[in-house]
Amino acid sequence: MLHGDVDGQTAMRRANLRRALQLILDAEGEETRAGIARATGLTAATASSLVAELIENRLVVDGARAASTGGKRATTLDVDPAHHLLLVLVLRRADADAALVALDGTAAHREGIAYTPAGRDAAIRDLVERVSERFGPRLLAASVQLPGATDGRIVLESVLLGWKDHPLAEQLEAALQVPVLLVNDVDAEAVAEQIAHRSDAIRRLFLHIGDGIGAAITVDGELTPGAPARVGEIGHVQVVFGDEAVACRCGQRGCLESAASAPAMLGEDFREGMDPDAFAGLVARADPGRLAHGAVALGRVVQLLGAMLDPDEIVIGGAAAGLGEDFLERVRAETRHAPRGTVAASLRAATPGIGAHVGAAQLALISALGVRWNAERFA
Repeated sequence: MLHGDVDGQTAMRRANLRRALQLILDAEGEETRAGIARATGLTAATASSLVAELIENRLVVDGARAASTGGKRATTLDVDPAHHLLLVLVLRRADADAALVALDGTAAHREGIAYTPAGRDAAIRDLVERVSERFGPRLLAASVQLPGATDGRIVLESVLLGWKDHPLAEQLEAALQVPVLLVNDVDAEAVAEQIAHRSDAIRRLFLHIGDGIGAAITVDGELTPGAPARVGEIGHVQVVFGDEAVACRCGQRGCLESAASAPAMLGEDFREGMDPDAFAGLVARADPGRLAHGAVALGRVVQLLGAMLDPDEIVIGGAAAGLGEDFLERVRAETRHAPRGTVAASLRAATPGIGAHVGAAQLALISALGVRWNAERFA
């Protein structure tokens, strides 16, 4: 809607529309047409014209009257939460969640499904068809968050889902009739962390520990992709050797996931997105030896990645964030003595309470409209 190949004049118009919409998003109901003119340096007439187009496209609505500054009280502006929706589909090993997210960041609808490997594709197709039938005219874009490497269009490889070179975006676009963006689950979680704990001028290494293990890097608030779209695929790097190495689901032995994934440390009853009370029960019953073994393996990888990437901070998310400070301290103990010539980065748990759909929704919003939410939208 605000993107696409256009001529120079139209491109400038669209850029100004994005600037105006971002200002309205950031102000959370306090922005005015006059404020947009001041912030952008555009004339009042141009600012009013931009707002009129945003309203016509059902992206923005007029709000209440602003506080008086001595003259006629201006009308405030906010994003329109009642029309356009972003579909976020979060795929996991045994289940999936769908969230329909309005432009103000609220989830207008949620539903989940469970599946077996044999029935997964049909279950996902049925879910997408239900969403399309109910919300199709309101859909702006969709993003699919999944465990594995993707270039945004194709699932290059997902060990957990058993897909390789799978054209998922094309398949879902046929059903939804809107653009579909595929997103690695760790990238999405790193984006959500950036929303919740915004620090633009830093390099952050984010690690997710769940059914699998992956990493993502954000620099100055933006994801850093790799040339073949496989940054952070660290779960099947061998880090345990000899008699301590156990078989991994990928067919190798001693992989990081075989020692430090949530199932390896907590048992096979673990599921991504499981009920918090059930997760707490798994943690309470966990074998301390398995937790310690996982922390050592994870610490080795963290130390190596820290030396290579020189991040300002390292953030551990997913299930590991719920294992408590004792687990994190064990990981820190492995990294405390940094290799000569390097400095150990600070290590902390991910910010709690962020919705599982938030990062992928942010990426869908950026892809569709070129704007983004701030943390206050999800406070």
